[in-house]
Amino acid sequence: MSRALIVIDVQESFRARAEGPGGWAGIDNPKIAEPVNRLVRLAREQGDTVVWVLHSEPGTDTVFDPAQGYVRLLEELESPLPGEITVHKTSHNAFTTTNLQQQLTERGVTELVLCGIRTEQCVETTTRVGSDFGYRCVFVTDATTTHPIGSLSAAAIIERTEAVLRDRFAEIATVDELVAAAGR
Repeated sequence: MSRALIVIDVQESFRARAEGPGGWAGIDNPKIAEPVNRLVRLAREQGDTVVWVLHSEPGTDTVFDPAQGYVRLLEELESPLPGEITVHKTSHNAFTTTNLQQQLTERGVTELVLCGIRTEQCVETTTRVGSDFGYRCVFVTDATTTHPIGSLSAAAIIERTEAVLRDRFAEIATVDELVAAAGR
């Protein structure tokens, strides 16, 4: 089985929104780069494909507009290596507005390990679409982060996301579990 790590929207755009709803100050795990970097190192050690996904909204004059300069990986992240895939998406999932599926198919990928920013939004949506496309999906919850929404805490949103994905769309795992399973 060929595996790909999909790193979704771990980008400076979120940090640029410091305050207000959806601002970096309210994010559940501002140190998201640490568990993501562990997954990137593990994927590389195992010879897995690493995919970097950036959300982009050209022409919007927001932090997601590439012209503003924030549509780039968080500076704490490992740098992409030559040959690793980078896609820029304009929808919630990483497949609809990109050639990601084609690139994964060309590499023989059958399993996705997913992490990133907005647990219940872009990471969950990409997981569901990936599952629908026939990929075996592993959702690495502690390598995701999100914001509270209305009266729901980030913890409640994460718990809900795990519940709806588990055994239907994805296996739920932690970074430590994946590292241990790899014998690292």
